[in-house]
Amino acid sequence: MKVVIIVQARMTSTRLPGKVLKEVSGKSLLEYQIERLKRVESAENIIIATTVNEADQPITELCERLSIDYFRGSEADVLSRYYQAALVHQADVVVRVTSDCPLIDPLVIDQVIQCYLNHQLEYDYVSNSLKRTYPRGMDTEVFSFKALEEAFQEATAQPDREHVTPFIYRQPERYTLGHVTYSEDYSHYRWTVDTPEDFELIQKVIETLHPKNPKFTLENCFELLEKYPNWSEINSHIEQKQYGQ
Repeated sequence: MKVVIIVQARMTSTRLPGKVLKEVSGKSLLEYQIERLKRVESAENIIIATTVNEADQPITELCERLSIDYFRGSEADVLSRYYQAALVHQADVVVRVTSDCPLIDPLVIDQVIQCYLNHQLEYDYVSNSLKRTYPRGMDTEVFSFKALEEAFQEATAQPDREHVTPFIYRQPERYTLGHVTYSEDYSHYRWTVDTPEDFELIQKVIETLHPKNPKFTLENCFELLEKYPNWSEINSHIEQKQYGQ
């Protein structure tokens, strides 16, 4: 089973344009994320799925500099972009993460992948985000290439084309869904980057943890934000964009 991580990334974010290449201590957020994804033990490859837009050329240049595979496809039809990237790289199992999650913990990703691999006869799709207990920013989805191909071939609604997986998880009668949850509910934390406030928080976390321990974990982040509880207030008012928006 070839397990491939596919990361959707583009420069034309509506709320914070260019966010994936915004820098902290001289390194872009996407580079921090790739650094962490490389430590995922259960996956064979990382693919950055960006668009054919000229604006996304800097993303491909970063991939080339880091020797990371990339695929360029449709900006609006992200489902097509994911499917084509998975097809080209012969993925049997697709791991979906988004480029706005630079703190994502490779141990968490491995846990979700292993849940899927250990229960392939039971589940078509496993995630830690449908039943949310992890902080937003640890979101990981794992599903079969077969399910992705069916979504690509059958999905017609625009939100299903933009968001890749709703076609799968909104049909529990067709696809069996597995859930990975944390021992406690930390879903109130927001560690994704979509606004200037989000970036301010993530910048503080990276600048504090990364120099001493580049392999910092989810638990290290918890400890830091328990030490500085006011940091989480920086972006606590931000509302997540909903499916279909």
